[in-house]
Amino acid sequence: MARYATALAGDPAATYRQIDLASRTGGADAHALVDLLYVEAIRALSGAAWATENNDYRIKSERVTRATAILFALENNLDFERGGDVARTLATLYRGLRAQVIDASIGSDPTPFRAVAKDLKEIADAWAAVRH
Repeated sequence: MARYATALAGDPAATYRQIDLASRTGGADAHALVDLLYVEAIRALSGAAWATENNDYRIKSERVTRATAILFALENNLDFERGGDVARTLATLYRGLRAQVIDASIGSDPTPFRAVAKDLKEIADAWAAVRH
């Protein structure tokens, strides 16, 4: 069986998400990629909240892992030389949000996931306003 056919045989939904992500990131500039990271982090946090409410620990774990990885990527890709105080502030914020997500991951309350998603939405909106 061809390699691509093997990959598609596993989880069609996951395959679709990978293709969708690849199409959205191909050729995107750095600002658009940051927009996408915010959207995906908010989506992951919303999914973690839903999974927490519905006692779906597998999905909760996947969404928490995704959200923390995105927050790490956002922090790790800050340009401290050009960004100065703003970059340092964002790094501190991302670290704090990541800690909140990790703390919430061991609990049964979906509220912290929603709070972090709300905070990220505010940052995403400010980022979008600066871009345009």
